[in-house]
Amino acid sequence: MKKWLIPVIIIVVVLFGVYRWAVGINNTAVELEANAKTAWSNVESAYQRRSDLIPNLQRIVQGAADFERNTLREVIEARSKATSTTIDANNLTAENLQQFQEAQTGLTSALSRLLVTIERYPELKATQNFQEFQSQLEGTENRINVARDRYNEAVNTYDIHISKFPNSILAGWFGFEEMPRYEAAPGSENAPEVNFEFQ
Repeated sequence: MKKWLIPVIIIVVVLFGVYRWAVGINNTAVELEANAKTAWSNVESAYQRRSDLIPNLQRIVQGAADFERNTLREVIEARSKATSTTIDANNLTAENLQQFQEAQTGLTSALSRLLVTIERYPELKATQNFQEFQSQLEGTENRINVARDRYNEAVNTYDIHISKFPNSILAGWFGFEEMPRYEAAPGSENAPEVNFEFQ
């Protein structure tokens, strides 16, 4: 066997090993990134479900002749803003995520005000339609929370993979960047004030 053949074989084996290693890092990053994007789509889907409930609420409330229309209008406007603020899964940036969250927080706030207003209308609150709506809304809010948590878990797994050494070297070359996490809205760390008045 010729002497020059041994170094060539070693070089080929090393290059093949490096190639396989790089392909493994890339393919895992692609898979984890796709999982995070799918998780984001599930977040948007959960929020869309909540928006889809608003027309039902409109129909329920319109039956009450003296109901405050301004509060309902605020919900409708907030819904319009929330549904028009979407993010392409390929363009998940911290800024886009913040805009999306602000729009959704606006709808959450408007819905909360409306539900507080409805408390003053016991006949409306007692209807089966409203009780069904409230039950669906509670279920949807839980789905939203679960979807956000799953998105953050998927992003965490992806970010860890591309940040670990030596993966971080190749991840930069392949164009993989950290993805933003869904964070709590500002002020949500403060518990709401509850005032129990005993008569």
